[in-house]
Amino acid sequence: MDGRACGVAEAAKILGDKWTLLLLRDLAQGSRRFKDLERSVDGISPTMLAGRLRELERQGLLTRTTYNEIPPRVEYHLTDKGTEALPIVEALRDYGNRWLLSRPEPSDAVLSST
Repeated sequence: MDGRACGVAEAAKILGDKWTLLLLRDLAQGSRRFKDLERSVDGISPTMLAGRLRELERQGLLTRTTYNEIPPRVEYHLTDKGTEALPIVEALRDYGNRWLLSRPEPSDAVLSST
C-alpha cells in the first residue's frame, strides 16, 4: 500500500485473534458473566479471558457492569462498536460451515444482535 492506514489491518489488530471472535460470538447472545464466557469458549484460560475482556473493553467493543450485590456480580455487554463487528463473525461462521465443516447452508444459530 502507499503508507496510509489500512482499515483491514487496523480491524485485524483488534479482531484478529480467535479468542476475540469467539467472545464476540457469545456476547452476541446477550450479557454474559465471566464464568459463562469461560465455559463457552473452549480452551481459554481464566488469565487469557480476563486479559481479552480488558482489552475489548479498552477498545470500546464491550462494557463491564458491576452490580452491588453479595456475592459481587459482573456482566459483560457488547457496545454499538462491538455489535457492528458481528457481521464479520457471521461471515466467518458461514465460511467455516460451508468450506471447512461441509455444511452448505448458513447455520441455524443466528447471532441475536443482527
